[in-house]
Amino acid sequence: MAVFYLIHIKQKLDNIFLTLWKVDKSMTGNPSRLFLGSCFASHFSNQSNEGPVADFYYGLNDCGFRRMATLKYLVYENKLNYRPLPKPHPPSFSYPVRCVYDRPKGWTPAFQSSSAGSIQGQGELAFNMAILNYNFSGPAESNVFPLGSFVPIWAGVNQQAHQPLLLLLEECVASTTLEIYPDTLTYPLITNKGCLVDGKTSFSTFLPRHHSSSIILNLQAFRFAVGQEVYIHCKLIAWDPDNLNEAKKACNYNKDKGEWELLDDPFQSSVCQCCDSTCQGRGKRDTESAPQGLVLKSVLGPLTFTEVSP
Repeated sequence: MAVFYLIHIKQKLDNIFLTLWKVDKSMTGNPSRLFLGSCFASHFSNQSNEGPVADFYYGLNDCGFRRMATLKYLVYENKLNYRPLPKPHPPSFSYPVRCVYDRPKGWTPAFQSSSAGSIQGQGELAFNMAILNYNFSGPAESNVFPLGSFVPIWAGVNQQAHQPLLLLLEECVASTTLEIYPDTLTYPLITNKGCLVDGKTSFSTFLPRHHSSSIILNLQAFRFAVGQEVYIHCKLIAWDPDNLNEAKKACNYNKDKGEWELLDDPFQSSVCQCCDSTCQGRGKRDTESAPQGLVLKSVLGPLTFTEVSP
């Protein structure tokens, strides 16, 4: 039976360096089938003093490391696998890897944008997202939220010298993965070009704006993927505040009235009436034209939603 023996491990917050020694001869004949998560060995030697050795040197954000955050610690978990046959065949041997660090003061879940852009003739725009604390005075101190509690998600765009812009969240979904693929299981939050559909079954809502260039989604922690890492995938749009329509809007669901309302002007709530059917866009050019709008896809997380203790 194949066995891995840990010789030494060097760790720091951004990187992990593992040196492991294996003793099974069947593995030395095919070292390319050794994996740390999704990563191959950085180096393999059959001639070391300890015998056959595989070295792995990768960042903790690589190789499919699973990250969990508590109030005190950041925990990274993975597995070292020997997989003599390709997937879907299971590995013949697995060795767990777990790295625990003190949580740095002020650490918050990361915001990652999948693209950047500029509005022609106006210069660059800087987008940001963050999770706020309960009174919206600063970043949250934890990314762990009990079911039913609220997660204030702030998004903003730095206008600099631009014409006034309105920031909109056209679409947001939750998933347990940093990337979304066609078969990825997702939980819809905002759909249909700005309709906060999660607000129909929860108390999630867009909060009143303090500035057109920022928006706060007060999201109620939901049961999807309880106890797992959850990522919030959003499509942000910086838009002309004087050109709201069915395709460019932010709509809350008013449970008392049983109808949709436009966040920025309740008197124009007719643009939200399509939220229960299909909100039509006005063509690709309408979204991408400058200087009216700029689209950016982003990911916020990971977050963890937990059961409420009895």
